[in-house]
Amino acid sequence: MLRPHTSRTGFRALVATACSAVLGAGLLAGAGTASAGQSAAPEQKAAAGSKVVGYFTEWGVYDRNYHVKNIETSGSAAKLTHINYSFGNVQGGKCAMGDAYAATDKAYTAAQSVDGVADTWDQPLRGNFNQLRKLKKKHPDLKVLWSFGGWTWSGGFTEAAKNPEAFAKSCYDLVENSKWADVFDGIDIDWEYPNACGLTCDTSGRDAYKKLMSAVRSKFGGGNLVTAAIPADASAGGKLDAADYAGAAQYVDWYNPMTYDYFGAWDAKGPTAPHSPLTSYSGIPKDGYNSDATIKKLKGLGIPANKLLLGIGFYGRGWTGVTQKAPGGTATGPAAGKYEQGIDDYKVLKTKCPANGTVGGTAYAHCGNNWWSYDTPATIAGKMTYKNQQGLGGTFFWELSGDTADGELIKAIN
Repeated sequence: MLRPHTSRTGFRALVATACSAVLGAGLLAGAGTASAGQSAAPEQKAAAGSKVVGYFTEWGVYDRNYHVKNIETSGSAAKLTHINYSFGNVQGGKCAMGDAYAATDKAYTAAQSVDGVADTWDQPLRGNFNQLRKLKKKHPDLKVLWSFGGWTWSGGFTEAAKNPEAFAKSCYDLVENSKWADVFDGIDIDWEYPNACGLTCDTSGRDAYKKLMSAVRSKFGGGNLVTAAIPADASAGGKLDAADYAGAAQYVDWYNPMTYDYFGAWDAKGPTAPHSPLTSYSGIPKDGYNSDATIKKLKGLGIPANKLLLGIGFYGRGWTGVTQKAPGGTATGPAAGKYEQGIDDYKVLKTKCPANGTVGGTAYAHCGNNWWSYDTPATIAGKMTYKNQQGLGGTFFWELSGDTADGELIKAIN
């Protein structure tokens, strides 16, 4: 999840080895906070929030042929409260453009445009940014944040952490550029992962994240939104323990804990397990790897429930060479996917391999020798019940193009 072009998971086994060498095995191992069979009982009665935050990928306008207009025609725009535009890059310790052509230059015909008006060669702004501007005119309450980093581009945060104030200024100057300042309502930081390993390993120290987020908030002020995607590894000594997320919480409007990608075919031989379990279940491969454990750990750190959004994936993860229908089976490798091995969109999987079982509050499917897990409208409804019970601030998902043309998944979010 949260990566431009390149897989988050293809490097998982390699990264695990690197993490051990760079940071010590304590970051990746340990007992979790949720035991097998534990129920997701509500911990508080605070009223739940209604934020619905969806990621829109900059590169989706190419092979995926998913454009800002699709947010409107699918009915998603009417459901969304916020869009995270992903991703901006982080280079040389500063925020930078990702794909300038897609963002500001790509010309849209009248048929492709949100408002039915074609771009002209001499207009000052085209591309996704201009289309988002048009979408916001149709939906005045819709907010857009520019997300920086993601799986592939998080390596730049190590340099940024050396001078947080300079980093924050560069981000502010880019987001608030006069050509598109009206498009954005704030910034989203997707650092994968502070003082831990993602595609690369960061050793900035436990306090680096808090200092960086403090600088970002200071520069952007109270009039802009500042949010962040954070890990969901709730195991003892895991990624949530590697940085001071509790200390940094005062600087964000909310966190997006990435409660998906817990399991996948980076473990090529299995065991098969749902990538986004809501709760633990008997036989789950690793303790602390479920949404309930993540939320409880974050709340236990003192982070207010209304600053936590529940994450949902609009895609599935799968294995091939699987003979067992129930979770826990062996496999021979990742199942075939359209853009990447071991992963496919919900809109494809719902007919390619229809769900025929549930576990841990999410769905799975066994068809032929393939095994997939993904959320459906029915399992999302269950997750919404959990979100409300926990008094969370809302829901976010990765990402818009994985849904059906008529927004089947987003319409299940409330």
